[in-house]
Amino acid sequence: MSEEAGDELDAVRARIDAIDRDIVRLLNERAAGAKQVAQIKAAENTDQATVFYRPDREAQILERVLAENPGPLSDRDLWRLFREIMSCCLSLEQPLTVAYLGPPGTYTEAAAVKHFGHFARNRAQNSIDDVFREVESGAAHCGVVPVENSTEGMVNHTLDCFMASRLKICGEVELSINHAFMSLEKEDAITTVYSHEQSLAQCRRWLDRHYPNIARTPMVSNAEAARVAARTEGAAAIAGEMAAERYGLRVLAANIEDETDNKTRFLVIGNQNVGPSGKDKTSLLVSTRNESGALHRVLEPFRRHDVNLTRIETRPSRVSNWSYIFFIDFDGHEETGEIATLLEEVRTVATEVRSLGSYPQAVF
Repeated sequence: MSEEAGDELDAVRARIDAIDRDIVRLLNERAAGAKQVAQIKAAENTDQATVFYRPDREAQILERVLAENPGPLSDRDLWRLFREIMSCCLSLEQPLTVAYLGPPGTYTEAAAVKHFGHFARNRAQNSIDDVFREVESGAAHCGVVPVENSTEGMVNHTLDCFMASRLKICGEVELSINHAFMSLEKEDAITTVYSHEQSLAQCRRWLDRHYPNIARTPMVSNAEAARVAARTEGAAAIAGEMAAERYGLRVLAANIEDETDNKTRFLVIGNQNVGPSGKDKTSLLVSTRNESGALHRVLEPFRRHDVNLTRIETRPSRVSNWSYIFFIDFDGHEETGEIATLLEEVRTVATEVRSLGSYPQAVF
């Protein structure tokens, strides 16, 4: 390296060092501000479990940060950085406990980390019902459960849990599902692959092409498949790379899913109502009379008010035979004027309308 280039490099490094000192100072100033927020809220003597975590406020911060991003950092990378900054600062106000569908290493854990950052206290649960119970009992501030996969459809058990619970939806997380083939064995020594039945289906063409003759064994979760593969001779697993790290497996092939745009949507559940963020979604549980045109009358106000419906699902009501409940997602917040008017119109034609919550839409 020439002397001139060396001097230029030293100058750039000195500037980076100065910027790093500024970043440290500003991060600590932000953390001090978060502690002040905690003191003010504590002085109000409110229920801390429902006050410190503010999904609407976090969404507004992230939207502003992305709107002001000049680059070269991508919006996605900047979003991830600020999510961790907010996670750290929130832990100074109140460490959050988050229940999720386990075991450790599942995509649901990855969704919890994506939404709450690495400073939340994640707690694995054995079932979706257990996640709801943890939040209902106050043992966890929030929960994360899967609700929809872009190729396999709805997770009906999550919908059914809302019918028996008064918990609210506080947020949503979208996660790209990238499956990896992992094992401790050499490739020619693998005789069995373990995975959740949906993951086996989502990687069928890849398995047919690369491992057509090995047994395919369904498991209750991908993480459990990875755990079993780590202690079973001749075994491999299909799971997320987080599971490979968790259970010490080698990733032999990554991104093996047949559909490259495969995503799963997760819901964040809690006890609080979430204020408007500016870009929200609302979920409803609607019951109708068992008569001709009942669903049409429920949906007509959405058309009239030009409100976008993003999902309609039907589940048995469990009250009587051939009686159904509709789960409806749409754009907008229930506290805004036009949406509030729309909901009043829906209530006049439905037998029951229960809001499951309004919450910020997923960004990435």
